[in-house]
Amino acid sequence: MRKASDSVLDQVIEDHKSRRRAGRNGDGEKEDLVDVLLNLQEKQNLGVPITTEVIKAITSEMFLAGIETSTTVMEWVMSAMINDSRVLQKAQQEVRQVYGGDAKLDQLKYLDMVIAESLRLHPPLPLLIPRENRDKNVSFGSYEVSVNTNVIVNAWAINRDPRYWTEAERFFPERFVDCPIDYTSTDLQFIPFGAGRRMCPGVSFGMKIVKLTLASLIFHFDWKLPAGQKNINMTGCFRATLRRQYALHLIPITYGRVLP
Repeated sequence: MRKASDSVLDQVIEDHKSRRRAGRNGDGEKEDLVDVLLNLQEKQNLGVPITTEVIKAITSEMFLAGIETSTTVMEWVMSAMINDSRVLQKAQQEVRQVYGGDAKLDQLKYLDMVIAESLRLHPPLPLLIPRENRDKNVSFGSYEVSVNTNVIVNAWAINRDPRYWTEAERFFPERFVDCPIDYTSTDLQFIPFGAGRRMCPGVSFGMKIVKLTLASLIFHFDWKLPAGQKNINMTGCFRATLRRQYALHLIPITYGRVLP
């Protein structure tokens, strides 16, 4: 497994180097993570060497972290939709009308709202990564944060704050109809991935995986609960990530249509 992974990453890095040598870095697109790391490798101005092994380690870590949180998000979204047949049917109707692969993902607006609402109620990282106030004493409202104090942001509580969210405990995707979904914005009422320069660097990659996978699942299958089960227990288990306390068991029923 390690050799196979190394081989893939070696090829990715070599492809990026070839494009750079040919003077068509990114083929007109924005630089990606590998391009940024190769720039740092060329400049060598960080005080630590950026070797090819370091680039592979950072890239691999991005994928692994993205898979962990993406899986958690997908479990919560499926759980919420199964518990609300109206939402599931509406999402399936949208997907089955417009979905034809990666190119049409941007058209799945209701699915975007479903994912956002699930992230609001069940952010994969309920407590964001601790930060240290290193410059000076600062004030946030009535709170004083002294220099060298560690600060832990409770994203779970912020996303459920009734001062900003009507019926904050209710799963209601339509609340985002008139509220643009932007996981990288500075709107601090909704920060499932943090905010600012040190927010989750893999948010775009992770959300692409989540949306594509969920669209495929509800396109190809109808879903039901095992016999005798009326709904899904939505109790969470607060650890490093907010996982479901109980395993999710669903029965897929093949939908009579295939992707074009």
